[in-house]
Order: sequence, then structure tokens, then C-alpha cells
Amino acid sequence: MALTEGDSSIHSGTASHVHALQSKHAGVDAKLREEMARPSPDAATIQYLKKRKLALKEEIARH
Repeated sequence: MALTEGDSSIHSGTASHVHALQSKHAGVDAKLREEMARPSPDAATIQYLKKRKLALKEEIARH
């Protein structure tokens, strides 16, 4: 099966989407590390950020 012009834009769009997900994952990771470094980290915030980070990781893996 040969790729057509439309197919390459689909792959480009997927790569762009994965890049956006990776950027979000890095941002959540930074927030998580920042929260954990606080003198009194908020457990609920840490739990939320960990779940968000995992959800992003799973979505990246699906692509």
C-alpha cells in the first residue's frame, strides 16, 4: 500500500499530537516535582498530578 499526500499529513498530525502530549506530560511532571518540593505538599494535588501524568503517558503509548 503506497502512501498518498493525504496519508503523510495524517502521520504529521499524529506526530504533532504526540509532541503536544509529551509537552503536557513534561509540564505536569514539573508541577508534580514543584509540589513535592514544597515544605507542606498537598496530598490531593500530588494524587491528581500523578493520575494526570499517567493518563498522558498512556495516551502517548496508544499513538
